[in-house]
Amino acid sequence: MNHGGTGTISGENLLFLTDEQLRKGIEAMFFAYRGFTADPDRILAEHGYGRAHHRALHFVNRTHGTTVNNLLSVLGVTKQSLNRVLRTLIEDGLVESRVGRTDRRERNLYLTEAGQTLERKLSEAQRERMRAAYRIAGPQAVAGFRQVLEAMMDDEIRRQYLALKERR
Repeated sequence: MNHGGTGTISGENLLFLTDEQLRKGIEAMFFAYRGFTADPDRILAEHGYGRAHHRALHFVNRTHGTTVNNLLSVLGVTKQSLNRVLRTLIEDGLVESRVGRTDRRERNLYLTEAGQTLERKLSEAQRERMRAAYRIAGPQAVAGFRQVLEAMMDDEIRRQYLALKERR
């Protein structure tokens, strides 16, 4: 059995992952996340925003007209936290809140032109990083990576992810 060596892990050995192998994977995720967020963090800082603003912009863009309640569910944050972020984005002219057509109590969220521009800039920075990593890793590794990420999701989160994926 391989106890934390640098060799590849074959399918038959996946059931026998060592704590050292898992630690290496966890550390790789931490450092990869740091790289993945570095470029957007710099862009966000120029505007006085943080990662919560980025996530809100991303998902409002991804699901045009989403409701505040749906965004709360997708982001998994408190209403107070989301309201703070949305208030800033609305006041700064990046997000528009419209009264719902079928239920006037609902608020549907849309990116303004300025919001679309910022979101595109943030996403492009991350797409460039992902594109470069995917090219280096190759299609089989990309498919495996996505499979690992999906397997790490809790059932409810995976359901939301798959529903979003189907909207493409």
